[in-house]
Amino acid sequence: MSVRIAPSLLSADFARLAEEVARAEAGGADLIHVDVMDGHFVPNITIGVPVVKALKKVAKVPLDVHLMISEPDRYIDAFVDAGAAILTVHAEAATHLHRTLTRIRQLGAKAGLALNPATPIHHAADVAAEIDLLLVMSVNPGFGGQTFIPRSYDRIAEARALLTRAGNNADIEVDGGVDRTNAARLVRAGATVLVAGASVFGTPDPAAAARALREAALGAA
Repeated sequence: MSVRIAPSLLSADFARLAEEVARAEAGGADLIHVDVMDGHFVPNITIGVPVVKALKKVAKVPLDVHLMISEPDRYIDAFVDAGAAILTVHAEAATHLHRTLTRIRQLGAKAGLALNPATPIHHAADVAAEIDLLLVMSVNPGFGGQTFIPRSYDRIAEARALLTRAGNNADIEVDGGVDRTNAARLVRAGATVLVAGASVFGTPDPAAAARALREAALGAA
């Protein structure tokens, strides 16, 4: 069973981001998940291009940058140039989705597509063969520490079936309320990347928490 752990900096101490990245990596993090919010597409404002550029200097693992912003096309080039290895945009925010995803790949990054909890999985059908990652939001985006939406298990299974029909073995990432209690079931449903914020950085020992999350996820085998 292959699963990657992507601790989310949304729940980290923003005054000590370099240290937080190091602690996550010490726990075996495969990716560092970076949530970019604009206060318009979601009701919160987080970080932008300069912080991603700074994180790139200290991170030893790839940066998984999640754009929760309106008009993502305006910023794709800048975020990839700053160091995003994976750049994910929301289906609800991208006006010309095929063009957006193509541009991300042209720039040399992996292209991810995110779907909010109320967005049907089939909305990804027309681009299912052309994405490197499908992010299924398991909370409404905007804030960390929210409660996992149980319907997400079925949505992950739907997402895996959609990608299989498209002949695409892309990653399925799940973000929101992920912790040790649901990790194994998420993997059994088809998730291959687990984003965890509060359950990693909201603990006294993020490295130990990241390791524990992986152990729980591997229990799906």
